[in-house]
Amino acid sequence: MAEAVRYAVEGGVAWLVIDRPEARNAINRAVGEGLWDGFRRFEADPAAAVLVLTGAGDAFCAGADLKEMAALAMTVPPRDMAPHLGRNLQVTKPVVAAVNGVALGGGFLLAMMCDLCVAASSARFGITEARWGRGAPWAAPLPWLVPPRVALELLLTGEPIDARRAHEVGLVNRVVPDAALRQEAGRLAAAVAANAPLSVRAAKAMVQAAAGRDLDAAIDEGWRLFEPVYRSEDAQEGPRAFLEKRPPVWKGR
Repeated sequence: MAEAVRYAVEGGVAWLVIDRPEARNAINRAVGEGLWDGFRRFEADPAAAVLVLTGAGDAFCAGADLKEMAALAMTVPPRDMAPHLGRNLQVTKPVVAAVNGVALGGGFLLAMMCDLCVAASSARFGITEARWGRGAPWAAPLPWLVPPRVALELLLTGEPIDARRAHEVGLVNRVVPDAALRQEAGRLAAAVAANAPLSVRAAKAMVQAAAGRDLDAAIDEGWRLFEPVYRSEDAQEGPRAFLEKRPPVWKGR
């Protein structure tokens, strides 16, 4: 993996850290390659049930490296410049964003694409592309997360919103003091990791599949996704553990 991104697993939780603090963790080629490698490694890693994505230093990610883009005279950014989960890379296990400081442009995308988001009180979220004559086609799913007028405000003004506002509109699950960010993100990830892995993955897939479907089709898809869960060994282990008053031992099958 590129040195600009670090991967480590602690107690079933993988930590993927963008480590380019001198550039506010802006996405250059090394960071993009590191993110691709890190997410692929996580998906294949049997020791990791949940991943937390965060940035080193006082920024989550300031977006694309404009200096590199200018040097390369880049016009339309390649779609594989960085992973966009659910679009150009499928990750079946849950991903949590731990946003410290700014999440702008491509950094906003990284936070938006995660399944859950914990923000430090200093966090700022913005789609600033309109200020620099750039585009944000990756923001098309945003009205699925927040009301359309909030999405339009972010896109049209280019003005960032703070963590409190992001929480109010549903972009963020929790806001904590800066010093507590890692602890809270780790606690949330550990709570997910403790649950039955097949149930967790099916739940993630169902919520994603509901987008763009009518209610009947979404419910049908939910039944399709959860039928293998009901038929799994873990589905018998859960009630048995409850009756025996012990923690369940999940096998993922």
